[in-house]
Amino acid sequence: MKKSLTLTIAIIAVSALSASAADAKANYEKDCAKCHGADGKGQTKMGQKLGAKDYTDAKVQAELKDDAAFKATKEGLKNKEGKQLMKPAEGLSDADIKALVAHMRTFKK
Repeated sequence: MKKSLTLTIAIIAVSALSASAADAKANYEKDCAKCHGADGKGQTKMGQKLGAKDYTDAKVQAELKDDAAFKATKEGLKNKEGKQLMKPAEGLSDADIKALVAHMRTFKK
């Protein structure tokens, strides 16, 4: 009985993590890929215009801290002159944003 319960809990946990990863990928594709690119390189027309960073670059990934990525996603990002570069995430919970940052980390090569 204990083994069945443990196995059931493990299956539910894995399913929840898989759903979270799938949701993060879907959110990225819906909200981020138009600038950052489906591959995270930032080589889209809009990404090049706004200076999107290449998230496949290990150095870029190392310099970007999770809390800064979270804040930029949640609050948006402006340049030094105050021009909006990235809109704040709309309709995403803190957990969704954390999953989105984790998904962005998968682009590192």
